[in-house]
Amino acid sequence: MTKIPMRNAVAELDGDEMTRVLWQLVKDKLLSPYVDLKTEYYDLSLTKRDETDDKITYNAAEAIKKLGVGVKCATITSNAARMEEYKLSHLTPSPNGIIRAELDGTVFRTPIFVNNINPSVSCWKKPIALGRHAYGDVYKNCEIRTPGAGKAELVFTGTDGKEIRKTIMDMKSAGIIQGIHNLDASIENFARCCFTYALDKNVPVWFGAKDTISKTYDGTFKEIFQRIFDAEYKTRFEKAGITYFYTLIDDAVARIMKSEGGMLWACKNYDGDVMSDMIASACGSLAMMTSVLVSPSGAFEYEASHGTVQKHYYRYLKGEKTSTNPVALIFAWTGALAKRGELDGTEALSDFARRLERATLSTIEEGEMTGDIARLASPAPKRVLNSWEFIDAIRNRL
Repeated sequence: MTKIPMRNAVAELDGDEMTRVLWQLVKDKLLSPYVDLKTEYYDLSLTKRDETDDKITYNAAEAIKKLGVGVKCATITSNAARMEEYKLSHLTPSPNGIIRAELDGTVFRTPIFVNNINPSVSCWKKPIALGRHAYGDVYKNCEIRTPGAGKAELVFTGTDGKEIRKTIMDMKSAGIIQGIHNLDASIENFARCCFTYALDKNVPVWFGAKDTISKTYDGTFKEIFQRIFDAEYKTRFEKAGITYFYTLIDDAVARIMKSEGGMLWACKNYDGDVMSDMIASACGSLAMMTSVLVSPSGAFEYEASHGTVQKHYYRYLKGEKTSTNPVALIFAWTGALAKRGELDGTEALSDFARRLERATLSTIEEGEMTGDIARLASPAPKRVLNSWEFIDAIRNRL
C-alpha cells in the first residue's frame, strides 16, 4: 500500500506513563501503516526535562513556532512525590505552562460527542467549547512561604525607576504569599482568538470573571474583552446572528449547567483548567475532548487534554493490559495531521485524519469501547475492550 505523503513535519512532543505507551501504539497501529509520518521529535518525559533543565521544553516550543504545527502527549508536572519517585534533581515547572507562555496562545477544548454516550447534564444538547487563556495567572506565579510575622507587599518598579508599592497584608504569623501577573497584549490576543473562533464556528461567546472582587485584575480582562468586541467584532457578530455575553464567573457556571450548550465559554487560565475537566467529565470522560493551542502567530499545538493516567501505568508495569481510553490522543494526532494537510495543501492527509476520526467514533457507536465510557453507554456496549483491542477495532474500520 502506498503511504500518504507529508510535505512538512509536525513537532512531536512525547510524554509520560500510560499515555506514552498508548502514544506509540497509536503511531504503530493507526498512523505509520497509512501515512509517511514526518515529525521533529522531542522527548518531554519528566526525566528528560529534569536532565536538560527544561531546555528541551523550550526547544519544543520553538519547533512548534517554526513548523506551525505541533502534537503533544500528556506529561507529568513534578511535585515532591514525583521528585522522589523519579529521583529528580529539582522540581520542574509545568511543560504545558512553558509552551503556552512561549506561544502566548489560547487553548480551545471541545467535548467529543457520540450518539450512544449521553452527557450527565441532561439539558446539554450541543458541545460546549471552552476557550482557555493560556498565559499567566498561577501558571507563571511567584510564591513565598513566610516563616513568621511580617509585612507582605506588592512592589512594581518601572523602567524609569519609579516605584508603586502596596501592602498586601500585615501578617501576624507564618503564612503564604502568591504573586500573579498578566499582560494587556496577551489578554487582547485572547479576546481576538475567542471572537475569531466564534465567528468561524458560528457560536455565541460567554465570558466570566470576578471583577466585583478583583476590580483591577479581573476588571482589566472584562474591559479589554468589551473594548476589542465593540471596536473589531460587534458588527460581524450582528451579521452572523451571534452574541457576546459577559457575566460573573459564578453566574456563568450556574447558567452553563442549565443551558443546552452550543457556545464558546471563554475562561481565564485557572478557570479554564478546572472547567474544561468538568465539561469533559460530564460529557463522558476526560479522554473524550479535543484540545488545541492557537497562537496569535498562527501556530497550532494539538494535545491530549488529560493527564498521564498514573494508576493504569502502574498496572501496565505489572503486565496488565488496561482499558485506558486513547480517543483524546488519537484526536490530537488527527487534529495535527488535518491542520498540516490544510496548511500544505495536501488534501489526502487531511482526508485521512477525518477518516480516522470517523472510524474511532463509529467503533464506539457500534458498541465497542473502553471501560471509562462503557457504564454511560445506552444501549449497553457489545464489548468492553482494553486499549490494544480498542485500537485494533478502530484499525479494522479503517
